[in-house]
Amino acid sequence: MTIRNWVKFFLTALLIGGSVTAVVGLIVRWEFFSQYVSSGETWQFIGALMWMIFLGFTMSVVAQMGFFAYLTVHQFGVNLFRTLTLWNWVQLLIIAVVLFDLIFFRFQLTSGEPGRTLLYLLLLFTLVGVSVVTAILKAKWTKKHTLISALFFMIVITTLEWLPALMVRSGNIDTWVTILLFPLLAVNAYQLLMLPKYNKQSEQDVARRDKRRKERKSAEQKVIKAIKAK
Repeated sequence: MTIRNWVKFFLTALLIGGSVTAVVGLIVRWEFFSQYVSSGETWQFIGALMWMIFLGFTMSVVAQMGFFAYLTVHQFGVNLFRTLTLWNWVQLLIIAVVLFDLIFFRFQLTSGEPGRTLLYLLLLFTLVGVSVVTAILKAKWTKKHTLISALFFMIVITTLEWLPALMVRSGNIDTWVTILLFPLLAVNAYQLLMLPKYNKQSEQDVARRDKRRKERKSAEQKVIKAIKAK
């Protein structure tokens, strides 16, 4: 990928993370934001909203780091297990382990908290649902064998990026767990689906640049020949 396309890729992912976090934050924490609206404290409202956007930028950077780390892990996995088929089976096993860990250890659901249980089940269905849709689109737009790898990235890597929030046990943690999931999913889905477009654009840019260099070099050679002929 060329530097110019990488900057576009990075900034677009940054904007997605910031805007998604701002929207979800307004919905989930409306009780907090509404006090500024009702009292007419415009600047306090804007400041709180900007903080949410900055948080989204941070989550976007985390997601992008996770994405490029996954590209390395994926290549390492293919080389280690020698065949893509075997690596896909390993990825499916890891997906199952991660989902099991989420449900039985990270969420820490109890029968005495039905509201919290419902919230975390909705978050789980959101994680899996968005991951499945993204993986299907990835396989449809590129190659069928990318389905498992895309599903692995969307579920396992997103969960790893989400894990710091899940491990906190104090404060209004359920709110932040909810808010932070959505920018991670949005940015990861964007990266997974749009990377081929930026790679293709980079190849076209490099080809055009090489063509211009050849044309310029050819023109220079013609000028040199013309000068020598005189």
